[in-house]
Amino acid sequence: MEREGRQHLGPSDVPAEWNRLTELVIGAAMEVHSELGPGLLEKFYELAFCRELEMRGISYSRQHPIRLEYKGIALGDQYADLVVADLIVVELKAVERISDVHLAQLTSYMRSACLPLGLLFNFNVARLKDGMYRRVHSKDTPVPTTFLDAHPRMEKEHLD
Repeated sequence: MEREGRQHLGPSDVPAEWNRLTELVIGAAMEVHSELGPGLLEKFYELAFCRELEMRGISYSRQHPIRLEYKGIALGDQYADLVVADLIVVELKAVERISDVHLAQLTSYMRSACLPLGLLFNFNVARLKDGMYRRVHSKDTPVPTTFLDAHPRMEKEHLD
């Protein structure tokens, strides 16, 4: 049964504006990787990535708290590295290789925050394209209707 006020979203249902924003975020990550290269601690990539988003006029929340609940009780908060434009969960890694646990963490953050898009970047690779992962809620995961109609908050010049 579908909950009121929710629609299901699949990978082919992603609005064009969301894809454009995703491309801008990927471009920011590529710039950071191009400038810094692999081999640094994750915190340095996070700081540089935040700076790059600021320079591009893309709104974000760093160390974004996500409240966890279980059957009506609050379990506590977990923290996503970033949430971009109240739409995309972004996780940053600097590890030898991405494991299933890293991808499960991204999915868990997306589900808990009720956000439809997720990006994971592993900066500890020779080419960032080999360390990028994109996730979209599956057709079985409900997404708030407000996200289907809302435009991400970003500078107008970045939409052209």
